[in-house]
Amino acid sequence: MNRRHFLMSSAAATAAQSTALASPNDTVRVACVGFNGRGVAHLRAYPRIPNTQIAAVCDVDETVLEKGCKMVETATGKRPEAYTDLRKLLEDKTIDAISIATPNHQHTLQTIWGCQAGKDVYVEKPCAYNMFEARQIVAAARKYNRMVQHGAGGSQVMAEARDRMKEGMIGDLYMARGLVYKFRDTIGRAPVEPVPKGVHYDLWLGPAPKHEFTRNRFHYNFHWFWDYGNGDIGNQGIHQMHAARYGLGAGYPTKVSAFGGHYMFDDDQETPNTMVALFEFDGQGRKKQITFEVRHWYSNNEAGIRIGGDDFSGPAKGVPMTVGNVFYGSKGYLAIDGNYANFKTYMGREQAPGPQATAKFGNTFSNFVDCVRSRKREDLVAEVEDAAISTTLVHLANISYRLGRTLHFDAKTYSCKGDEEANRMFTRPRYREGFVVPRLV
Repeated sequence: MNRRHFLMSSAAATAAQSTALASPNDTVRVACVGFNGRGVAHLRAYPRIPNTQIAAVCDVDETVLEKGCKMVETATGKRPEAYTDLRKLLEDKTIDAISIATPNHQHTLQTIWGCQAGKDVYVEKPCAYNMFEARQIVAAARKYNRMVQHGAGGSQVMAEARDRMKEGMIGDLYMARGLVYKFRDTIGRAPVEPVPKGVHYDLWLGPAPKHEFTRNRFHYNFHWFWDYGNGDIGNQGIHQMHAARYGLGAGYPTKVSAFGGHYMFDDDQETPNTMVALFEFDGQGRKKQITFEVRHWYSNNEAGIRIGGDDFSGPAKGVPMTVGNVFYGSKGYLAIDGNYANFKTYMGREQAPGPQATAKFGNTFSNFVDCVRSRKREDLVAEVEDAAISTTLVHLANISYRLGRTLHFDAKTYSCKGDEEANRMFTRPRYREGFVVPRLV
């Protein structure tokens, strides 16, 4: 595939902005990309949406690809087209949208490729692997006039919580906490080995530097390596980070400080499994704060927030976990768990039970399909521009942790004031040839 295929001409860009669906009878034809983990939810969601078809699937692991084909065929009675290279899939002009659940380091480039090919995009969290990519993914959505939905937000319950807190339900809102106390066992150590049969490893690496294959750098464990993932603050944590910032009504932070480490285990993991990050916001002369905590082992529950227990399998089975958010105001506090299906409030010194959620959760996949048809970007419940701001908080926290110092962020210049070392960490030292994230802004 040559570079010109995706750096579209003016005429092609105009065609990409067409509002008409490629498929007949108002059917939205979706291609699911990556489904070894979270992508399974994508495969299950779209067949349940009226007039929506999974027309194609794509994965670089042929074993996983075949499983995905069978899942779709079982659910719909029709086998989808199968690809290992997304670029070949994007040549199909009958595809309206792609739904991405690949590793973090692929998200931005694949979204940009999709936008350039005239497809709308649902992209999993985090939408960007680094600070530079967070700007480019938004620029692509705007340049090619695409609907781009993010997988880290969109609960109608969280929207109700935000609106009611803005109206003063818990008083003067000044602080939010993000809690990610999720049970994570050691990944051990994995030796270098030949690339498994059927794995297109060069495509899997994509923009990341070449490294010999190990099981720990592949599939889910990629999250714990800096070349591909962002640690648990960028894995599970981006959900709670987005909710914290969104609920607080904050934009970019002005000050970020994070510390932690890789505690307890002696294994291959590079990212911290325990972290505390502090964010300060200064909007119209009034400061607000987010405190974010990642903890990987046994933990207490807080504010009645609890997930897990017997609902999980594997090492986490039977272990209760605390994943969610707490918001603090002058009249009380609001707690919402990581499923974002309900919230509770506790008012006054007595912490008396207060208002609870009345909204239902909603569905980001259905909402995305609706917006593919309507072309109303404002109706997306997790539009990429808002999501990208939340993603930058993850990256700033990781940069602060890795450098061991506080960052002073300037949103106007999109840089850390007086810290060139931090600013160099906004992007990769280099992208691999053929997988360069283009600078669009």
